[in-house]
Amino acid sequence: MTLAELVPSLRTSLSARLEPGLWPSSAHADCAGEVTVGGVPLSHLAAQHGTPTYVLDIDDVRLRCQEYRQTLPGVEIAYASKAFLCAAMVRLVAEEGLTLDVCSAGELALARAAGFPAERIVLHGNVKTVEDLKSALSARVGRIVLDSTDEIDQLAALARHRQDVLIRVTPEVDAGAHKAVATGVADQKFGFGLSDGAAVDAVRRVLGHPGLRLVGLHCHLGSQISTVAAYELAARRMVGLLAELGHRFGFQAAQLNLGGGHAVRYTRTDRALDLVSFANRVPEAVRAACLDHRVPRPALTVEPGRAIVGPAAVALYRVAAVKRRPGLRTFVAVDGGMSDNPRPALYGARYAARLIGRPLRALPRPVTVVGRHCEAGDVLATDVLLPEDVRAGDLLAVPVAGAYQVSMASSYNLVGRPPVVAVSGGASRLLIRRETETDLLGRDMELDAAHGTAPGTAPGTGPGTGLGTKPDTALTASADGAPGRAHSGAQLGG
Repeated sequence: MTLAELVPSLRTSLSARLEPGLWPSSAHADCAGEVTVGGVPLSHLAAQHGTPTYVLDIDDVRLRCQEYRQTLPGVEIAYASKAFLCAAMVRLVAEEGLTLDVCSAGELALARAAGFPAERIVLHGNVKTVEDLKSALSARVGRIVLDSTDEIDQLAALARHRQDVLIRVTPEVDAGAHKAVATGVADQKFGFGLSDGAAVDAVRRVLGHPGLRLVGLHCHLGSQISTVAAYELAARRMVGLLAELGHRFGFQAAQLNLGGGHAVRYTRTDRALDLVSFANRVPEAVRAACLDHRVPRPALTVEPGRAIVGPAAVALYRVAAVKRRPGLRTFVAVDGGMSDNPRPALYGARYAARLIGRPLRALPRPVTVVGRHCEAGDVLATDVLLPEDVRAGDLLAVPVAGAYQVSMASSYNLVGRPPVVAVSGGASRLLIRRETETDLLGRDMELDAAHGTAPGTAPGTGPGTGLGTKPDTALTASADGAPGRAHSGAQLGG
């Protein structure tokens, strides 16, 4: 029997502690079971906005942007917007002096609508449609990363002004990432191979197109990489390629992009990438390799996404049911799931979870937190410790929820995607509203466009009349008629 089991008051006191490194820097827990982020109680946000809801600590995002710039002076920091993107995030990244990496015409359109400078945008992705390329050229983005010979020829045919480009190279480095997110190994869909000569051929092709100006090389090893040695090896191989390109074509790269994939902690046993170690070792590996090969040292770029925004957000869920299987597992079912966080179902991602909003007086027991969707694989967190008296109506908070959750969300089972609320200094503001049934039904062209109901449907039974939709109270008009204000207070993130 543990000391906490013998002394209930000690158990309550211990419950006020948050696992270091898993929560936004502003997060605080008290003995009553409440957790605040950005000075705002999470239970208040759940009551105001419903659940599931994502809470983003804007100040924490800013601190992480600043940490990257200060730890890697002279290195370009490009935020990988696929991790999470909205207008406020675009403006924050711009204010913090980062470059923006986008992967589609849609991400580019949002970036431009939010006022991000086109010259600081990089278009990326292994498949760029003709529409993507046209949008990038029309916007005059700073750089385009080319990923296939077809893409090279298509861009050259479309370009009406000289476009700066990089060639994505597969450095054939296994950084230990899950196979679903390992992008630096040879047998996958990204980039041009190194050992088979494809990268050299791609450079030759680009240099033959007068409408394209090759400014450097790009590589990416994958996601959730915690070993600095993998980046050092990739850097040396990329510099070796630069030396070969210099001998063959007289090409000297101005830029070398080493990608992102910097690991963060999702559970207490996870290991994050040591950014200080990365800053000390990787630029030095590039410098030393350039000296060895007698090539000019290129400017470096890194592309963190998850490491910027992942730990800055918390997902809130309401417990809908608890099923205790004698001799087996206890399932705690919540009102979200794989529609707002597909990562566990896609590649076995693990998360922590915490009961919030009431004192934690019962002993913790391992449970499996599952979602509401019609899939056995709809599991959000396994073997997490929750009080044995967990019950329907309780609130759960899942930390490290900022990356690849909202951005990968779907409307499976026609469940609307959740809202995102920014917090800072005791105030909150709605950044992305909840997707409603009206939104979901509005795309179905067989429904009456004028009324949002199927022809012949009785009044009062169509979308927006209940049907289980949780209203987002922050969407009601304020005194000045502006929608989307939650709490009064400072503007957050632009």
